[in-house]
Amino acid sequence: MLTRWLHIYLSMISFGVIFFFAVTGLTLNHAEKFGNQVHTKQEKGKLNMGWVNSPDTTKIAKLEIVEFLRQKNNISAAVSDFRIDDSQVSVSFKGPGFEADVFINRENGEYDITRTSAGFVGLINDLHKGRDTGHVWSVVIDVSAILMTAVSLTGMFLLLFIKKKRMAGLIVAALGVFFVYLIYAIWIK
Repeated sequence: MLTRWLHIYLSMISFGVIFFFAVTGLTLNHAEKFGNQVHTKQEKGKLNMGWVNSPDTTKIAKLEIVEFLRQKNNISAAVSDFRIDDSQVSVSFKGPGFEADVFINRENGEYDITRTSAGFVGLINDLHKGRDTGHVWSVVIDVSAILMTAVSLTGMFLLLFIKKKRMAGLIVAALGVFFVYLIYAIWIK
């Protein structure tokens, strides 16, 4: 039967993502038990003064600054903000479990970086939430949701073909939905 085949193989294909989202659901819900591994590190450096000290802010070498900071300071996260004011340029990089804020003095090209890493648990929690992960990971989350929905629906459809278990299964499923709603209505709402 096609439904059984779909249920089995969709379950196996989606096993990794279901397991990942189940584990990270626990690490998110009980963050205090998994330890707060946030590490902050300060760094200093200097870049080409010509990139930042032009009075015309349209001539600030944004690409060169970002690429220099990535190479010199081993940053692979995406740029989330780039600001220019009279005395400094600030660049923020963000990725799952990581951020770096750079403040560059426009007069002399000297910069300060504050790097923050949330550790492995922070990384997987950000992946679970899709925080600072970009378009590709957003597609992974969407495909995961579609797979989980398909596995659930094919499982329910299979239950309908088991005459001896059909009624009991439908009652248990309805009770599960009812209890989740009841918890919401009593303690959350």
